[in-house]
Amino acid sequence: MMTSIANRIGQALVVLLLAFTASFLLLQALPGDAILIKYQNPEMGLSAEQIAEIRLLYGADAPLWAQYGNTLWNFLQGSFGYSVQAGVPVNTLLAVNLPPTLRLAALGLLAAILLAFFLSFAATLAPFRWLRNLLATLPALMISVPVFWLGIMLIQIFSFQLRLVPIINPNLFQSLVLPVLTLALPIAAPLAQILIRSLDEVEAQPFVSVARAKGATRKGVLWRHVLRNALLPVLTIAGLLFGELLAGAVVTETVFGINGLGRITEQAVSNQDTAVLQAIVILAALGFVLINLVVDLVAPLIDPRLNRKLEASA
Repeated sequence: MMTSIANRIGQALVVLLLAFTASFLLLQALPGDAILIKYQNPEMGLSAEQIAEIRLLYGADAPLWAQYGNTLWNFLQGSFGYSVQAGVPVNTLLAVNLPPTLRLAALGLLAAILLAFFLSFAATLAPFRWLRNLLATLPALMISVPVFWLGIMLIQIFSFQLRLVPIINPNLFQSLVLPVLTLALPIAAPLAQILIRSLDEVEAQPFVSVARAKGATRKGVLWRHVLRNALLPVLTIAGLLFGELLAGAVVTETVFGINGLGRITEQAVSNQDTAVLQAIVILAALGFVLINLVVDLVAPLIDPRLNRKLEASA
């Protein structure tokens, strides 16, 4: 088991290094840079010599391999560089904007899981076939709705038409209701689809028929025997959906005007602020790697057969 964990951690470090290298090369390949965009503005009145001194100060004209080595060394020490546009260290920007995004993403993931479980159990236990088919088709509809359009529609319906959620001077709870719903609905859809299909497959297993023959109710069998065996595919998909969760958070923050990673990502893309973009890419990759590492460690606890396979392969 320890060997397997060490292998997983080693693979995670390789993935992070590849993500860092790929993002560095792609950002360096962009035409122009943040220094030229900011300091070549005629309103600043800087001469070519002064701009050249600023570029020398930032190390923008250093050889590519030197920039790569310096950036990687700074990242290893926990320093993400300096934002040219904001004029502050990237660590300061992240300290201000990361907590709102983490709060939105965590609540969105929790709401998505609860919604997926509700839809799956409602579809599985529905008394009529037409109702079951209707509930089973809802995830396909939810996943086809664009996040930005969904956010705008929720604002129109719940804020302007029904006046249930104010958009002017809301409290903390009110300010999170619609963004969390916007983020949760598209994430809940694939989770519900996988869970409905997995519940159907496990319910067809012989041990379920044996449990029912012993007098157990369908709900009891579903909770005690079927759910645990059906969870593994859902857990795997939940880990893979983390990237979609971050992308959805960026769009959702932009639609609802929330100050978070989405807002500074939008500004960094517009201004080619590569230090900020590189830090966000690495944070996203780190979050993705950690979530999937946790999934790999939790999966054997749900299905002990995986633990035996890991011990046999070690």
